[in-house]
Amino acid sequence: MTATAARVRVPVRGLTVLYDAECGLCSFLRDWIARQPQLVPMEWVPAGSAEARRRFPGLDHGATLDEVTVVGDAGQVYRDAAAWIVVLWALREHRPLAHRFSHGSGTLVVRGAVLAAARWRGGPGHRGQWGGQVYRRADGWSYDPRHGWTYTGPAGCAGGTRAAGQAPSQAY
Repeated sequence: MTATAARVRVPVRGLTVLYDAECGLCSFLRDWIARQPQLVPMEWVPAGSAEARRRFPGLDHGATLDEVTVVGDAGQVYRDAAAWIVVLWALREHRPLAHRFSHGSGTLVVRGAVLAAARWRGGPGHRGQWGGQVYRRADGWSYDPRHGWTYTGPAGCAGGTRAAGQAPSQAY
């Protein structure tokens, strides 16, 4: 039996979305999504909250503040572009769009939208508006309003920092 055949498909009957409750954009999207007809019910819990830690003790709760995280009722965890795709999939009117975004270049489109939206996120002390400070993500990407997006690889990685879209340096 192949690894693919060995996978067991578990239906998703409910989703918990961990979102940054201090972010104006995140709260706006939560409210908009909550008004949409849902095929799969979604529950919204502030990321990093006592409730989130109680429900999901195995998650990296610091990372959930950097990236929206969605947890399925059977323990599935979706992050980054996959989290947004599964949220669209749960909405009646947007499920076809989620299917188009779920593979190939569609995933890149969602990833780009997430990076663009990150520019407008409100940080601590800047509820409802982006504060103009550097926004850093756990995956090494950061946005500085003076310089744009940059990526810093993992510690010890040759190549250092480069502008968004620039090919990584290669060490031979």
